[in-house]
Amino acid sequence: MPGLRRFPLPLIAAFFALYVIWGSTYLVIRIGVEYWPPLLLAGIRFVIAGTLMYGFLRWRGAPAPTWAQWKAAGIIGILLLACGNGGVSVAEHMGVASGVAALAVATVPLFTLLCGYFWGARNTRLEWAGIVLGLIGIAMLNLGSNLQSSPLGALLLIFAAAAWAFGSVWSKHLPLPQGAMASAVEMLVGGVVLLIGSAVSGEHLDAMPPIEGWAALAYLTFFGSIIAFNAYMYLLKNVRPAAATSYAYVNPAVAVLLGIVFVGETIGIEEALAMLVIISAVVLIGLPQWRRAPVKPAAVVQTESSVN
Repeated sequence: MPGLRRFPLPLIAAFFALYVIWGSTYLVIRIGVEYWPPLLLAGIRFVIAGTLMYGFLRWRGAPAPTWAQWKAAGIIGILLLACGNGGVSVAEHMGVASGVAALAVATVPLFTLLCGYFWGARNTRLEWAGIVLGLIGIAMLNLGSNLQSSPLGALLLIFAAAAWAFGSVWSKHLPLPQGAMASAVEMLVGGVVLLIGSAVSGEHLDAMPPIEGWAALAYLTFFGSIIAFNAYMYLLKNVRPAAATSYAYVNPAVAVLLGIVFVGETIGIEEALAMLVIISAVVLIGLPQWRRAPVKPAAVVQTESSVN
């Protein structure tokens, strides 16, 4: 069975987690913020996930991070999780459709290339073409009725994508803990900052969430933060980085489909056209990666912590 040897079950399961689970988190966030304040939901999620991962890694013998590593991972956690995921959660709480939110976040590769330019990275003509096309897609996306009805939500999504990209690029130049410990610390610090933001902004629960709210929190914590992240770690070690990061143009399609099927969300013609443009831009950006030699996992693992 050559096909099975080429695509072993763990590899198939990892891609399923990356595409379907991460793609579904946008819908689950949309459901969760109906019962939880958005910053509180994100904060609890990451504090629990970070605590479980940190405890498990220490139990397995991983060394405790140094103070310098705590500070470095904390900065990245604030950018990726507090600003990135927090911005997405608040935008969806304002009524932005989950599919549109996923599509906006798919622009992260565009911002990543732009941020990398300021650290000395030089982009190819194909990558610059992808950036220009992606910016056109962002403009088209904002012409749609979904984001026009929530201008602040649109700004938050762009801010979230830019913060995620900036943190991803900056993380390559900081002394982060090794392996999954970096993600555990990022979740812990990012989650605490989100809880502080929730308290400062005056968020509070009017009533205890029903079972649907608790189920959304559990799904985001265990499946979105822990399982999907470890699947991504596995893919980084076994496939090219371009394949591991291909979720950027798969997640929006998954999120749109799930949003339409389960909560009756609608996507206008403007958003549909913007999706085609943005996904085409991300594909253009990814093409040069397929032709490059694989990057060592340790060099890229910190650039894509789970934010969904």
